[in-house]
Amino acid sequence: MDSRQLFSGGFSLSDIHPAKLALVVFLIAYPAFTSDFFTYQIGAYSLILGTIALSLMMLAGYGGMVSLAQMTVAGLAGYLVAILGDNSMDVMGLGWPWWMTAPVAILSAALFSAFIGAISVRTEGIYTIMITLAIGVAFFYFVRQNYPVFNGFTGFAGIEPPTVLGVYWRDPVPFYYLTLFIAAGFFFAVLYASRSTFGLSLQAIRDNPRRMRALGYDVTLHRIAAYFMSGVIAGTAGVLMVWFNGRISPGSVGVDVVIDILVIAVVGGMRHPIGPFLGAIAFVLLENFAIDLIDRERFNTVIGVAFLLIVLFSPDGLLGLWNRTREKIRFGRKVRPGYGGTKTNDRHAAGSLEETKP
Repeated sequence: MDSRQLFSGGFSLSDIHPAKLALVVFLIAYPAFTSDFFTYQIGAYSLILGTIALSLMMLAGYGGMVSLAQMTVAGLAGYLVAILGDNSMDVMGLGWPWWMTAPVAILSAALFSAFIGAISVRTEGIYTIMITLAIGVAFFYFVRQNYPVFNGFTGFAGIEPPTVLGVYWRDPVPFYYLTLFIAAGFFFAVLYASRSTFGLSLQAIRDNPRRMRALGYDVTLHRIAAYFMSGVIAGTAGVLMVWFNGRISPGSVGVDVVIDILVIAVVGGMRHPIGPFLGAIAFVLLENFAIDLIDRERFNTVIGVAFLLIVLFSPDGLLGLWNRTREKIRFGRKVRPGYGGTKTNDRHAAGSLEETKP
């Protein structure tokens, strides 16, 4: 099914591939056949990390801008939830209701992301990576050393998600569906944006910014707008992250976590919005179960080896590996040696060429 049909209204359920329909049913029914651990620690956590990586995929895949500050943006939103809302550390905690705290945190994160974009969009390649990494490191040390507002090394704890209509969102099943709803919303939003005028312009700017500037497009403004949109995605995921953990500290925005988001996006694939979620699932599964086979201290080594293997053998990530495998299977089904129909097909092909001759 073409994604353009999805948003134009010119499609029916029969147009959806059975595998995609099965995936939707699986995600909706997932809590029904899994334990609370798999629902909360695997399912919900993968969706949160996938959403943050989705914001990076939008910048890098469609805009050609690799930002290492997406976890920093998400962390700012999380800190604002703790500062503006309630916490148990007797530091700040202004006591705002969640319906004010969450939108303010997300909007502030989006503006912060746009500010990062305004600084970095005039550079390209490795320079953009280094600038955004420097901003992430600076933010980490700032919150670590600032005690009056960010409570320094300790951070904040006792951050509770809201209770809406009698539903406590910390419970595994409600929280899973909350993250699934938000992740699906941003997935389709990014998919739609990639087909919109803005998305096509952003991709053209990625391919040839000089030509787009000559055609009258404001290249800088388009890139900053992309950073703002990615900030909305990362900021929303940051709110979910602090509700998920119940606390936030400088370790939540450390350099290792910042790099993890890049690894998730690259391992999953940056050519399609589904890639970051594939990478997040692989990362969370390794994080939870690889320690049963190796020491906890060697987890980063495992992630590094997996990252190198993906980059070397499948630059498009797990999504690219799946696409190539699927194409080989299709090709193998179409071409069957010894079928006995080669000569007939050659005559039909030759006949079709002869018919086109004047």
